[in-house]
Amino acid sequence: MKKRSTWPSLLLRTLGVGLLLLASGAAVTAAEKPNVLVILADDLGYADVGFNGGTIPTPNLDRLAATGVNLTGFRAAPICSPTRAGLMTGRWPLRYGMMRAVVPPWSKYGLPAEEKTMAELLAPAGYGPRGITGKWHLGHARKEFLPLARGFTSFYGHYNGAIDYFTHERDGETDWHRGEKTVKEEGYATDLIGAEAARFVREAPDEKPWLLYMPLNAPHSPMQAKEEDLAKFSGLGPKKRVYAAMVHAMDRAIGQVLAAVEARPDAADTLVLFFSDNGGIPRAGGSNAPYRGAKLNVYEGGTRSCAAMRWPRAV
Repeated sequence: MKKRSTWPSLLLRTLGVGLLLLASGAAVTAAEKPNVLVILADDLGYADVGFNGGTIPTPNLDRLAATGVNLTGFRAAPICSPTRAGLMTGRWPLRYGMMRAVVPPWSKYGLPAEEKTMAELLAPAGYGPRGITGKWHLGHARKEFLPLARGFTSFYGHYNGAIDYFTHERDGETDWHRGEKTVKEEGYATDLIGAEAARFVREAPDEKPWLLYMPLNAPHSPMQAKEEDLAKFSGLGPKKRVYAAMVHAMDRAIGQVLAAVEARPDAADTLVLFFSDNGGIPRAGGSNAPYRGAKLNVYEGGTRSCAAMRWPRAV
């Protein structure tokens, strides 16, 4: 497995700046512009993946790291919405009021409209389909905050965090959408996100590069898993059992989209980045070993994210 022990101090200094360079198009021809797949886990601990020594099986993520680079020094913000804002804009969230907290349900604020997202920047650079499947969490009170107003051409998933995995509700309201239409669908949220992401990749045309942002809800609370996944971890304690089942479902969903990428003729021209939006929560079952701290604080356990990246054509 390839490793890199140092990496810029925040994710917005990695992918964000890289995509800005792609968007400029100054020294990059159309044939050199990779497809971009960004996979974001939610509250996954540094040591909750096999490629960082974790005990929960994550075969698909381990394969991604083994065929690419394990970013052992990757950093994120210690909480959800700031990380997502930095990723979307390539700018410090402190510059536009998104650094200190998440966007709770029904809040009146969101990612400011004047901030350009990666999808908005990549559109004029020739990127065709620009999709998001999963959790947005950057504002929903006004249409200008929503993904389809921020440069994405398709959206499937939920606007808030902490939705029910089975009913897709938050605070008694259905938070599940296709485009800007609320939809009622059966299924475990993580499974639905994985299936939709794989469909997007399969159906993306070959003639233009594409962008897919896949922000999964797992393994964020509420701590809910399918019975068939729980059965695979019957030897663990109640808390760890549920958490492991949720991580397993997440890895399975990621495997679906990676398989769809690898089945394409342009697989070698696809940049895949995976990371977690912040550190894990030990009381929920997560592990940030060997680092001190957890989500919500700025010790290593809160900001050092498990991460891996692969771009075969660049090797």
